[in-house]
Formats: sequence, structure tokens, C-alpha cells
Amino acid sequence: MIIITASILNRKGMALFPFILIKHRSDLTNTILLNHERIHIRQQLELLVIPFYLIYGINYLYNLIQQSSHEAAYRNIIFEKEAYDHESDADYLKKRKLFGFLNYL
Repeated sequence: MIIITASILNRKGMALFPFILIKHRSDLTNTILLNHERIHIRQQLELLVIPFYLIYGINYLYNLIQQSSHEAAYRNIIFEKEAYDHESDADYLKKRKLFGFLNYL
């Protein structure tokens, strides 16, 4: 995993396997943000990367139709729910079960 600073991001961070992109260099020490993005890297690996992005996009569009708000649609993507629920737990990835995001269906 490689962390890259990308000031053009419209979010604080983003995981694009095998990279974690962060908007601000100061976030290199933001353990919660980095853990959130590491959870996404694990999800991407489990789904062999491309299917992750397809499911992510479909889930977002479905949520957007249901909730008609970008933020609500984004927050209710199954992958985001898992990452937000466990971003503060530094040991989560050590104890996480395979395909842990399925608990959020």
C-alpha cells in the first residue's frame, strides 16, 4: 500500500488499490482516516478490485434513488458503513472476518 498526497481530491481521503490518496500532507498522521482507507483496501482485495468498484457504484446509485441525497447515499454504501463503524479501531483489520462488509447488507 502506497500513500500519496493529492490536493485535487474533493474528500480527505480515497482508496484506489493499491494506493491511499490523501488531500493534505498533515493527514499522514491521521490514524482514523488511514484506517478507514485501509479497510477499503482490504474490501477491494477481497473482491479482486474491479467488482468492488462496480458494487460500490451500483450501491451508491440505488441509495441515491432511495434517499435523493448524495451524502445519505454515500454513507449508506455497505463498504462505507463498515469503514465508518470501525475506523477508530486500530486492531479491526487484525480481527475482521473475510467479507466483513456483508454484515451491512
